[in-house]
Amino acid sequence: MLLAPGAGSSSTHPALVAVEQAVAPLAVRRMDFPYRLAGRRAPDRAPVLLAALRAAAEALAADVGAPTSRLVLGGRSMGGRMCSMLAAGGPDSGEALPVAGLVLISYPLHPPGRPDKLRTEHLPRLGVPCLFLHGTKDAFGTPEELAAHSAVIPGPVTHVWIEGGTHELKRSDARVAEETAAWLASTFV
Repeated sequence: MLLAPGAGSSSTHPALVAVEQAVAPLAVRRMDFPYRLAGRRAPDRAPVLLAALRAAAEALAADVGAPTSRLVLGGRSMGGRMCSMLAAGGPDSGEALPVAGLVLISYPLHPPGRPDKLRTEHLPRLGVPCLFLHGTKDAFGTPEELAAHSAVIPGPVTHVWIEGGTHELKRSDARVAEETAAWLASTFV
C-alpha cells in the first residue's frame, strides 16, 4: 500500500501512520511530494504530483516484487485525489496506472463553498474498488454530494461517514485506520 498526504501535511500525518500500523504486516510506504521535500508549502501542479506518485508506486512495486496492479493507493485530501487521478489516467497523468484499489480519506470533491468547481472528471474511469472515508461536516463536499458524484465510478464504492467530522477528521485517526484495515480484509481476501 502506498499512502500520500494532503496538501498541507507530510508523510508523517497521524492518519497515514495509523493506517500503516493498522494494516501491518502489509507492506506500506508513506510518501512525500516534491514540494514538501524541497521545503515549500505550495503544492506543485498536478502533472508533477502525479509523476512523483507514479514513481513512488513503481518503486514500491519493484521493492516488494509485485506489479503495481497488486498495490492499493491511498491518501488524504489532495493525496487521495492524486491517487484517484493516477488510477484513472488522463491528460495530467498519462496512461492509467493499474492498481488494485483506492483508499480516499477526506476526498476534496470541490473547494470549500465552490460546489461548481467539481474535481470529478476522472471518476467515471475508476474501475477498481474505492473506499471513501469522509466527515459529515466536510466543507470540501457533503455526504450527499460525494455519494451522488461517486455513483459514476464503475468499480465497487464503499462510503464510511464519520459523524461530525470536518475535512481534517480530527480525533478520527483510529477510526480511519480500523475502517481501512477492515475494508482491505473484506475486499482483497
